[in-house]
Amino acid sequence: MAAGEGAAEGASARIWYQSFTDPEVDAPYFSRLTSHLSGLLGPGYEVVVHGLRPGDRYLHPLSELRCTVQAVRNAITAEREGYEAFVIGHFPDPGLAEIRAAVDIPVIGLGESTMLHACTLGRRIGLVTISPVFIPAHQEQILRYGLRKRVVDVRAVETQVADYNRSFTDPESYRRVRDDFRSQIAPLLGLGVDVIVPAGGYPMMLFCKEPGFSVEGAVVLNGLAVAVLAAETAIRLRRLNGTHTSRTPGYELPTGDALEEFLACTSGHR
Repeated sequence: MAAGEGAAEGASARIWYQSFTDPEVDAPYFSRLTSHLSGLLGPGYEVVVHGLRPGDRYLHPLSELRCTVQAVRNAITAEREGYEAFVIGHFPDPGLAEIRAAVDIPVIGLGESTMLHACTLGRRIGLVTISPVFIPAHQEQILRYGLRKRVVDVRAVETQVADYNRSFTDPESYRRVRDDFRSQIAPLLGLGVDVIVPAGGYPMMLFCKEPGFSVEGAVVLNGLAVAVLAAETAIRLRRLNGTHTSRTPGYELPTGDALEEFLACTSGHR
């Protein structure tokens, strides 16, 4: 769809939300995520949550790479099926640049959109991720997005997916996870951080049960809503005046042959 040729405002639009979790293995999270996101958008806008099989379960660069290839393929599928925006629902935003260069619909990264919005809420931002494994990836993100002077530190809790799935329904498990996060927030407050970002869909979804959640005045930001509403805004701007992704070198769309070659060579990654 060329710039300025989108459907008229008021027409229905679908957003593909790409979770990196398995809908069956991670059912407690996946079902809550679907329910939460479905209630965020304006009339005529629909978000459809898609998972991966298998999901990103090993917290290892190889697993991240496999899931990234799947996500790129799914973005191409989303565009071909008429979706008007694609959201990468994994905070490290794997494949963000590649997907933006592969499809001609808005592509929103959970990490990028959350951190950029956090800049509108305070001066100094801190991330608390779900595992130390992700600290290097988040540090690279911060540099890539030019936010080193705003996102001043990355901390981590030692949690597993099962901890979050239990915490959705068990108050004692929820208290333990929440306390773990607060223990990592304390050093950030000492650095003058005034916006806290739980760097992951699991803690974001978990803390949704506390609207207006803050710690000593520092906002704890739910990036799930930020990313999905950013996708809706991107669709509206596209329809309004043709705003679209830059197509300078590095973001040029592939030729048809290059696209089909990629799909053929990655046909086992679904």
